[in-house]
Amino acid sequence: MTSAAAESAASPPPPRDPSRPYRICVVCLGNICRSPMAERVLAAQLDRAGLADRVVVESAGTGDWHVGQPMDARARAELSRRGHDADGHEARQIQPGWLDDYDLLLAVDDLSVAGLTALAAGRPGLAGRITLLRAFDPGAADGTDVPDPYYGGAADFAAVFDLVDTAAKGLVSRLGELL
Repeated sequence: MTSAAAESAASPPPPRDPSRPYRICVVCLGNICRSPMAERVLAAQLDRAGLADRVVVESAGTGDWHVGQPMDARARAELSRRGHDADGHEARQIQPGWLDDYDLLLAVDDLSVAGLTALAAGRPGLAGRITLLRAFDPGAADGTDVPDPYYGGAADFAAVFDLVDTAAKGLVSRLGELL
């Protein structure tokens, strides 16, 4: 990332507890497409940057309609096509009690931000830990969502991969500076 690009991207909040790994949860609506793709891509970027032992990445959904299901087959196919492990995911719904466990809650869209904000109501310390994933993409306008590919085809999942990959690179660069 160029220095101008780095200046335009968001900064992750400081760790809650510097003695433990930095914890991130990527959140979408159902936890079968965007958030598990972003989880796997971000984990791979952290590994490449030598930060895998210092940052833990998980994912969850705000809704409960896919709990227990595997990642969407099209998301798995795109991850595999790009050389990422897509096995072992089981959708889960984020719970209010989990929010304090994370240093950063990455929402893929405004609906996910709203869901996380509602769960965090009355806990002002959490507000600065909820942000859009694409806030770390220096080329994205403020407030830019990752579009939901669920009703689309393979091209839509490929486009989502590209968006989360770019945002993950920006975030990893910022985490490298922070940690």
